[in-house]
Amino acid sequence: MVNHIPADLMASRIINAAGTLTRLSGARVSTAVAAAMSQAAQSSFDMWALQAAASVRIAQATGAEAGLVTTGASAGLTLAAAAAIAGFDVARMQALPFTGDVPNEILVPRTHRNGYDRAIAVAGAKLIDVGTADRQTDAGLRGLEAWEIETAISPKTVAILGNASGATEQDLPLLAEIAVRHHLPLIVDAAAQLPPISNLRAPLAVGASLVVYSGGKAIGGPQASGILAGRRDLIASAALQMLDMDVRPTAFVAPTAFFGNGQPSALPRHGIGRGFKASKEAIVGLMVALTEFIERDHGAWHAATHARLQRLQEQLASLSGISTEIIAGRREGALPRLAIDIKLAKRAEEVCRRLTERRPSVRLGEGQIEKGILIVDLLATDEIDDEQLGCALRDVFNALPSS
Repeated sequence: MVNHIPADLMASRIINAAGTLTRLSGARVSTAVAAAMSQAAQSSFDMWALQAAASVRIAQATGAEAGLVTTGASAGLTLAAAAAIAGFDVARMQALPFTGDVPNEILVPRTHRNGYDRAIAVAGAKLIDVGTADRQTDAGLRGLEAWEIETAISPKTVAILGNASGATEQDLPLLAEIAVRHHLPLIVDAAAQLPPISNLRAPLAVGASLVVYSGGKAIGGPQASGILAGRRDLIASAALQMLDMDVRPTAFVAPTAFFGNGQPSALPRHGIGRGFKASKEAIVGLMVALTEFIERDHGAWHAATHARLQRLQEQLASLSGISTEIIAGRREGALPRLAIDIKLAKRAEEVCRRLTERRPSVRLGEGQIEKGILIVDLLATDEIDDEQLGCALRDVFNALPSS
């Protein structure tokens, strides 16, 4: 294979058995996705028309009215918040992230808070915490209740935010019910909730108005890509605040995918999402990847991953001082992973250090490292990596001093 990457850049290549983490470059794209991106790079497009074509595909995949390709899930959250605050008010679009007296509060249950919420605040939104974490902290039996949310709704409330993780997704129907009753959009962060494939439709099916997915994780699209899907009017607002609006208003042709048969009464200039504009390569690549993800035999994918983990487990069976177990993914339908129990956190840290120093560097999941457990996640690897991964693990474990 011809290597088009300069040697000094290729030296940064790793074997990523930690999963599709952003800092480790997300997913590996398929040959078809890479070819589509290469072809797109050598072509020119009307970006509104290209996003409109992508919108149709996203709508078919998710059950949404419309969709938008973003530069990742975080960008999608910012655009979702901007749409909730500004709607089609061009003056509000122009002012963001500064809101003044404009309503800008987005309610979020405390149990749904996470570090990625900052993307909401970037748009100028003010996050308002509601509810308690009693159930999650084993301090009580009661979970999120309707009155906790409804008493926090005020004239400044523009949306409700929810997270679709395994620990919180049971709250989404309640959040949707309240959002509908109070005529508020429900924004759902489902960035890393694939697979299972059913989660492409689940948030919108229970009543979300906007849902965000990462494109560079399980879908297998370009690293800096994401999907924002949901209500057509909110997607159109997000598009107006992201796409290049350096255009004569009389020359602008509003795509029906976003605006139906209508036309914006006025056009904003460059919006808060200007820095989030998705490239032609990202849009085309993500749409090809989305098709592959939908058409994939997910049962066979699950079984093949399990078989690869079993082979790796067999390669490590003769090593002393460790034990291995194939464990389920983080949620029902997610791919299985291999847990390597090294017993001591310090030894696990030493293993990670030695693996990182190899060439190519090898990375494992460190989410349970304080328990002395490292996780092998094959989502961002290919079968051609397996032999090299097994050799690296055996070499490092064999070289460890006895405890």
